[in-house]
Amino acid sequence: MKIGIDSYCYHRYFGEVYPNQEDPGKRMTYQDFVKRAIELKVDGINFETCFFESYDETYLKELKNLLDSGGLECVVAWGHPDGYEGGKNPAAFEDLKKQFAVCEILGSKVMRIVGSSLAFRHEDHRKQIKKLIKLLKTPAVMAEDKGIRLAMENHFDFSADEFLEIMDGINSPAMGVTFDTCNALRTGDRPEDFANKLKDYIFASHIKDCAPIYGGDPADWFYFASVPVGKGIIDFPNLLKTMGKNGFDGILAVEIDYLHPDYPDEDAAVAESIGYLQTLV
Repeated sequence: MKIGIDSYCYHRYFGEVYPNQEDPGKRMTYQDFVKRAIELKVDGINFETCFFESYDETYLKELKNLLDSGGLECVVAWGHPDGYEGGKNPAAFEDLKKQFAVCEILGSKVMRIVGSSLAFRHEDHRKQIKKLIKLLKTPAVMAEDKGIRLAMENHFDFSADEFLEIMDGINSPAMGVTFDTCNALRTGDRPEDFANKLKDYIFASHIKDCAPIYGGDPADWFYFASVPVGKGIIDFPNLLKTMGKNGFDGILAVEIDYLHPDYPDEDAAVAESIGYLQTLV
């Protein structure tokens, strides 16, 4: 398994600041992000498409050259924040289609996609699953034709069993899962159980540890907040052993969403997470 970073770790520095967060007062570019990944000596990165400064071919080729200079693989991560909106937004397909060209330029063989999200987690799951199976069949065919694998993230929406139902319904070798370790826990699955149930479908990952905000409100989505990998409640030695036994050989992409107040510095949390993962793989 390889170690990497998802660009969402730095979402505040790309301009997405949650209402209960402070603006860091400075910004970074994807050139900055790739250079930092090279400094941290990781194997790969995930590019959240919402933070691309441009889709111009020259811009993307410059990113590709920078990736190559550091020997980095990449995953193109489409759909933040809500993707297909649980099936309510079939028009999202038009934007998803554009990402195939991005994958080609950047050399990505995996595209993370979003079918639903925490915004729809309390809505009827049966209706969402039925719609998403129907909507994702065409992208899966396109991906297979292009030699790309789509990986739908468990985006604080569906359980492992529901993901299995979606994968079985689409029934394509080009459709799989981006396994977010903390989101599995947030929806009530043990991460190890999720990894085992979806073992044939995990193409990408978000390696996210979390810990409760003591004194916080458990109803808040960020109650289980991001912490450096190894400092939270997820048993990563056992989880990575399980993933390895199941044959996962993709990028273990560190991700941070809402950073726990005990750890105010995203970059330090990323570096600590990478150092910890290097002891396990």
